[in-house]
Amino acid sequence: MNVDELVRDSLREQATEQPPLGPGFVDRVLTARRRRRTRTLASVAAATAAVVAIAVAVPMLESGKDGDRLATGMNESDIIAHPDQSPPRDLIAAGDVALAAYYTRKNVEQTDDRAVAVREYWLLDQKTGKYEKAPRWSFIDIAPGMRTAAVLEKDLPTQRIGLLNLLSGKVERWIPVDRGVAGVEFSPDGDRLVATTYKTNPDLRYKVDYDSDGDGKNNDYDQSHDQPRNGFYVIDVASGQGSWSEVPEGDDMNARQDFDFSHDGKLVYSGLSSEPYMQYYDFEGNKVDKPANGKYTNWFNDGGVSPNGKLVAGNGVVLDAYTGERIAKVRGYEPLAWVDDERLIVWYSEPGQNEFHNRLVIVTIGSDKLVRLSGARKGNDGAPGRWTPVFAKR
Repeated sequence: MNVDELVRDSLREQATEQPPLGPGFVDRVLTARRRRRTRTLASVAAATAAVVAIAVAVPMLESGKDGDRLATGMNESDIIAHPDQSPPRDLIAAGDVALAAYYTRKNVEQTDDRAVAVREYWLLDQKTGKYEKAPRWSFIDIAPGMRTAAVLEKDLPTQRIGLLNLLSGKVERWIPVDRGVAGVEFSPDGDRLVATTYKTNPDLRYKVDYDSDGDGKNNDYDQSHDQPRNGFYVIDVASGQGSWSEVPEGDDMNARQDFDFSHDGKLVYSGLSSEPYMQYYDFEGNKVDKPANGKYTNWFNDGGVSPNGKLVAGNGVVLDAYTGERIAKVRGYEPLAWVDDERLIVWYSEPGQNEFHNRLVIVTIGSDKLVRLSGARKGNDGAPGRWTPVFAKR
């Protein structure tokens, strides 16, 4: 099936449903199948034009001009690397996955004994292919296709979620909520959002009289031992409608412990600080068992389950997602994203280098080969300026 046929079939299916088309529909159509490097730019333009002509809810893009095309579409190389850049300045991507944004953290003092751990984001500019500072937002997640981002304003928790057009840089729509939100994540297909609600800002930090970051100074901050989280919304992106589920506070979690979607998007989960490390819920807030291929996942390993659902990435290993059997050892550690069913993006430290001076690399199952994507980070864990990647499907 070619791109034109895929678009037509998807439009026919969408036309039978009641909800109006919303932001992200074009993304889902054009990224539903693996990007083929032999695909011509002309077919992409034709497919995009066909969708825009009917799905008027999606912003119109004039695909005939280079300036109107997404940077992630203008360069469809399998690997786009900048191993000399840390933090990155130019687009980094591999397969269908791209570095959509990254952020740094810093403590901003509010009083003599209290601060807020603020995230400072750099977001991919889809016109230039460069990462630009996005100071307006306290939290960002990017939808598949990288045309839309869900954004939260400063002063968390906030009572509206913005849908940001990554080509125009403008918020196209605000989704109001009744309870304060401090974290938001797209579902794997981009159709839904899970928004985590908190009574107070989960990023508040309080001064402690011990050295928490190892810099030899007893003037550090630590998170509150209170858990301000109280539940989550599951929101339909197209309509902006959703429902809130209360989730009682627990002792086995951090002050910020956001919800995210399962691999198939049918459940949400939250991390725990000890075994079993993850608790799953249905969309009504009821506790459920881990999915069959989610038994060996951990919330702190972002790689999770492979695209085909058969493998799971751990630190330096790849396991059978259903049995836990070790399939292979891989170089590096802390899996961040699957490129495809055989390749992973992980953090990697060069031999003899400080373990914290790590870089993004691609590792392949069954091979010692690695491809360097970024330059190495500087400083130790928690040092100012250390950046954290945010990946999305391009």
